Parts: sequence; C-alpha cells; structure tokens
Amino acid sequence: MQLQFDCVSELGEPGSKFKELFSCYWPAYEDWMNSTDSEDFPDLDTSKAALNKYMPEMVPMYQKLCKLVNASPLAERFLTGFQPPAYVSACAQVVLVKNEIQLVRNYDYHPDLIEGTLLLSAWNGKKVMATSDCLIGALDGMNEDGLAISLTFGGREIVGEGFGIPFILRYILEFCSTVMQAVDALKRIPCHMAYNVTVVDRSGAFKTVFLSPDRKPIVADIAFATNHQVKVDWHENPAHNQTIERSAFISGLLEQEEIDADTLANAFLNKPLYNSRFSEGFGTLYTVDYRPLTGVAHLRWLGVDVIQSFDNFIEGSTFIDFNSITIESAHDHAFSKIPSELHKLVPTENSLWMDATLENPKEMNEIESPPEKSVQLDAKSKKILADYWFKLGQGFGKNKRSTTSNE
Repeated sequence: MQLQFDCVSELGEPGSKFKELFSCYWPAYEDWMNSTDSEDFPDLDTSKAALNKYMPEMVPMYQKLCKLVNASPLAERFLTGFQPPAYVSACAQVVLVKNEIQLVRNYDYHPDLIEGTLLLSAWNGKKVMATSDCLIGALDGMNEDGLAISLTFGGREIVGEGFGIPFILRYILEFCSTVMQAVDALKRIPCHMAYNVTVVDRSGAFKTVFLSPDRKPIVADIAFATNHQVKVDWHENPAHNQTIERSAFISGLLEQEEIDADTLANAFLNKPLYNSRFSEGFGTLYTVDYRPLTGVAHLRWLGVDVIQSFDNFIEGSTFIDFNSITIESAHDHAFSKIPSELHKLVPTENSLWMDATLENPKEMNEIESPPEKSVQLDAKSKKILADYWFKLGQGFGKNKRSTTSNE
C-alpha cells in the first residue's frame, strides 16, 4: 500500500498542470457521482445558482477551470462543490501560538482515496499552498497573507443541504486574510456535513468552528479539534477513531509550558495521534505543519520530510510505503520531549471543551431541528458508502502521475 505525494506549482492562470490533475482524478470522481441517485442531488442550474449566491468571487475562476478541462455537465456540477455525495474521514489538528505560530494536522484516511498533491497556485492573485481534494477543494492550506486552515470530520451522521467542506476551505484561502474574515465565511456558507474547521492567522488569532447542516455554526476559542463537536453524537465514531483519546492527548500537550512547535509536530507522528490502520480507512496519510509567519509548509512522514515555502517551492514526488509503517515504529519515533504521563491521560466526552470560550455561550445548548432536506446515514447507507469508496480508491492509485516539470 503506497502513496505518491506530489508537489505541483502552477502560478497565475491555471493551465496544463491543473488539466493533468483533472485528467488523472476526474474518472474516479465521475464514477462516484454516477453511483448515487441523481434525484437526491441538485441539477447543474441549482448548483451554479448556489455558487453564485454564497461564493460569487469564485465564479470567474470556476468558469475558467470548466472551460480549461472541457467539463461535461456532470463535471461542471461537481466543480461547483454544491451538495456532493457524503463521505467520512478522521484527522486531528491543533494551533500553537506560544513562541511561534503554527497549525499542524494529521490527515487520516485510506491511502487509495487521496489525491496526494500539495498545489501552489494563485488563481485569484493570492498565492495559496493547499493539499488538494475534489480537484478544486482543499483539505488544509495556507495563503501568502499568513492565513492557515484545516478540517476534520465532525463525528455526526447528519447530511443536509450545502457545500462540500473542501470547496469552502478553498474559497477562504483564496479570498480571506484574517481569522475573522474566515469565520464570517464559515458562518455564512452552508456545509452539507458536520466538520470542525480550525483557522489561525499571522497575528496569532485563532478559532475553531463547528459546522453542521442542522444547526448554526459554533465558534469557539479552542486551539484543536479531533472528530466530535459539542458531544459524541455518533457512538460508533469514537470506537473506530479514538476521537476522545486523541482530543485529551492534544489538550495535555498544550498544557505543557515547554512545548514548542517542532515537538508538537513530532507528536503527530506518534500514537495516539498517529494511526496505521490504513486498510480500514484510518491511517495517517500525512502530517503537515504550517508556519504563517515564515510561509513554510512542512510535510512529515516517518523518516521522510518535505519542506516547501512560498519563496522556495520545489516541484517533485515523494513515495511513501505504508506497508513498512506500523504503530510500533511510530511509537519509537523521536519523541523524547513529551512527558510519559501524557500517555496515561483519562479522556472524557467533554475533553474538547476544556477552557473553551464560545462566541455565543448559548450556542452550546441551542441545537436546532434538522432542516427538511437533511437525512441521517443509516447502517446500510454507511456500509454502502464505505464499501464503495474502498473499491473506488483503486482507480486513484492506478493513474497516479509524476509531475516534476517546471513548465
């Protein structure tokens, strides 16, 4: 089980490199879109109208990208980002603003289901480094203004009307410069599933926003997130991904007075944050550490480091063999600065809310009724979703390209 992770630079107008990315991944996304009942999803006109309503600044570039790849009507609908099929990943993320401003995250998923591309672009005049998802979207990233952002799954089964979260993150990186601007966008743009978004800017300001289609966004002064929100809603979720244990561990790390940026980043290569259950869709595919003050992105795997920056971005490919990675080898990784007692932390369901300050304290208890169009994933639907994605993933790896040119 391997991953080819590419660093690709295409500044200015998107061209041959984005077209290559599209050619590589669109067939798998097309199969994914066709696997769902078309009656459950909006048509192209509705999708374009939603994009124009909530993210109008993206429309000109959306049109250019569609023209560049000669997009079919289905591809045009997909690239709006509106109402994609549901999918579930894990992940953990944390902000540190003590001596150095940093956002570090693990992305936990199946190795066959990731594009594996750090793309440096400037689609709208602002340089953006982001880990690509859904072709236009982003799993995490940073822009040249010093705004860094990351997502985790929110641990709720609800699916409603809205945009896929990677498309929202892309919009924020393209058009926001501060945490407050990002929070305003997250509060305004509907998200179709439950996600936790952590954002920090070069001033050291940070927020975590808990999004869900059946209630208003919850904005909190929390520096980290795993895979639950106000409480554990989907009780199978913590059993699978240890969201509570990971949350408690991160909280313990942040309480250490001597914690520094490198030590915190290294902690993400160690259990319980690092995971090696790759075949189950819960393996750490990459760790990335964004530094807003210096514009540096540090990609980390066990024994492998790739450092990129806005001033010195080098294209190339990194090959990761997950068959040789085990949780034991992760546990043996350099980790000497982390006190051993942190491994004995007793987690609680409320560990994410330690010392949390909410923008509106009432939000924690004001859970709205689900909208009419929201649904809950039943057991059969969840199994079909998981089985389909694991089978579909084989298509991603087969056509993986190597982009090393500087055209």
